[in-house]
Amino acid sequence: MQPTHFRHEPEPGPYGRVLTHLARPNPLWRAIEADAQVLLSVVDDHVYVPGPWAAPEGAPAEHGTPTSYYAAVQLHCVARVVDDPAEKADLLNRQVAHFQPDGGTAPVAPGEAPFGRLLPGIRGLVLDVTEVRAKFTYAGNKPAGVRRRVADRLAERAGPGDLAARVHQLRRPEPAG
Repeated sequence: MQPTHFRHEPEPGPYGRVLTHLARPNPLWRAIEADAQVLLSVVDDHVYVPGPWAAPEGAPAEHGTPTSYYAAVQLHCVARVVDDPAEKADLLNRQVAHFQPDGGTAPVAPGEAPFGRLLPGIRGLVLDVTEVRAKFTYAGNKPAGVRRRVADRLAERAGPGDLAARVHQLRRPEPAG
């Protein structure tokens, strides 16, 4: 499953937990109720790198191999469905506080305006993380000159995800060799 937004909390357990919610009519509920083992897969800072940017030093630009840079994380979890109105309200308030730390939105409280009336339409979900797998692909195996060229092009293009991917790329150590 992959909700559109969620909050990760570092505790309890060695990998923490994820808080999210879905609409009550969502067909995922049947699957979650049948098997509480779920996989939350997240991909971020994903960009396309044109082949000419990644061409080996001294090779024609058209010999470069197009690729993608990305961060991918899979969280293996045990799901617990939250239907209690007070617990759902707490879960929602924690999500909003995470995404909107400056406030500006009324708190959710069962039976109270403006959001209490919406609680029956959603179900909360607490995912206790039991295992984490991650892959970060930012050309860590390429020569320094190629990496610099790609980093420069990402800065110039400055499209969605480019600057975040560039930060990942620049903080990676130079390949051994």
